[in-house]
Amino acid sequence: MRAHPADNVGVVVQPEGLRAGAEPVDAPRLVEDVPLAHKVSLTPLAAGDPVRRYNEVIGYAAQDLPAGSWVREELLEMPTAPPLDTLERATRPASKLEPLEGYTFEGYRHADGSVGTKNILGLTTTVQCVAPTVAHAVTRIRQELLPRFPNVDDVTALTHSYGCGVAINAPDAPIPIRSIGNLGLNPNFGGAPLVVSLGCEKMQPDRLYPAEALTNGLLPVVGGAPTVLRLQENAGFQATVAAILEFAEKRLAELDRRRRVTCPAADLVVGLQCGGSDALSGITANPAVGFAADLLVRAGATVMFSEVTEVRDAVHLLTPRCATPEIADALIREMRWYDEYLARGGADRSANTSPGNKRGGLANIVEKALGSTAKSGTSALSFVTTHGERAPRRAGLGFAATPASDFVCGTQQLAAGMNLHVFTTGRGTPYGLVLCPVVKVSTNTPLAERWPDLIDLDAGPIATGAKSIEDVGWELFQLMLDVASGRKQTWSDRWRLHNDLAPFNPGPVT
Repeated sequence: MRAHPADNVGVVVQPEGLRAGAEPVDAPRLVEDVPLAHKVSLTPLAAGDPVRRYNEVIGYAAQDLPAGSWVREELLEMPTAPPLDTLERATRPASKLEPLEGYTFEGYRHADGSVGTKNILGLTTTVQCVAPTVAHAVTRIRQELLPRFPNVDDVTALTHSYGCGVAINAPDAPIPIRSIGNLGLNPNFGGAPLVVSLGCEKMQPDRLYPAEALTNGLLPVVGGAPTVLRLQENAGFQATVAAILEFAEKRLAELDRRRRVTCPAADLVVGLQCGGSDALSGITANPAVGFAADLLVRAGATVMFSEVTEVRDAVHLLTPRCATPEIADALIREMRWYDEYLARGGADRSANTSPGNKRGGLANIVEKALGSTAKSGTSALSFVTTHGERAPRRAGLGFAATPASDFVCGTQQLAAGMNLHVFTTGRGTPYGLVLCPVVKVSTNTPLAERWPDLIDLDAGPIATGAKSIEDVGWELFQLMLDVASGRKQTWSDRWRLHNDLAPFNPGPVT
């Protein structure tokens, strides 16, 4: 399968791969075995020749390669990243898409206008020291209280490794502080959280939320202001747990009275991510997600893609699509910040590609990024948020800056206000989030058949021609509405496969 007519490599889509001597349609006779999702040279390549996929240069041949060769990582020299200072800015913004009306889901509407797809009781922590105590309380709440409140989906603690032993006033400290605070405001929480503090930590509750909000109830979330409980002010462990349970019982009673109401699709805030990617990601699952993203944008929703290092090598395709030069500048700002962040750590973008990515046919981060950005569809970029910042609602397509690590990216998208997550994978992962339904889409049918109780939707039929990108995109769009409404349950929620939250902390630990 060739991603673009100008490409000089194609990707093997047969589940069993192709053997040497095979003669695929419109391709040369293979000179060696080539596995599923790996690349075949469609023309002879001389050393130094550009290798093109998606009509973009993904590398340069490191040696002469006859037509029909297996083109893999060690046979390519990686190109340099697009220079940030010469990028086009808002030169080709996409035309406004035709509105898509009449699509709804059943969600939990808040007084501030945000909508949840779950109804969860949240406990926020200011420091790792209190995490075991809060975890103990959550276990008791789930066992002793939650069964009495059937309309509440779950209870969870927002624990993390931040809060003390850190340079709390360092230049990058606002990133984890902002992220943790905004996690507590995620719309899938039914109300303002209980903030559990030790008392002596550097990240005091008023660093998460303004002091006046904590005391006067000014924070714009349903349920009033966050309640603060300081362990060092209580008479021991049992008294602290009893206080948490007392808060929980009152809040659960409030949450149990809530009911789903019909909401327009515009109230969805959808985060897009890929993990365990392969070389089919960019021609099956991610383009189908991109088509569904366009449908969401047409319906007025907020859609955000992320993962800076998996955008960096395709940023030259995105800045022309920005709605304004200022949005393009913001996108460039996030790319530059991350370049400098990696440089400080003695790394660069090439460190991103994993052994599994390479076994799945991805030769380098350039090829990976070009396939990753297919999730963004064709809409104009309407906003850019920095790390841990809340995304605007009903804002169309945007970029939310996050690392590419699955768990950190998911956590940061939750901080941005995500209420529904779409995750594509070619190699497979049981990744999930307690705060948000995760719809998992496979890039290839063998994975979906091997993991029928983990994959929610198979985009593999696109590779064989059994379905089109549009077919799978519409299936995904309808599945998202059903999952957001509680009519269908994702496999990760069914099995309670919920990874720990991992807020991004680029700052120093003291």
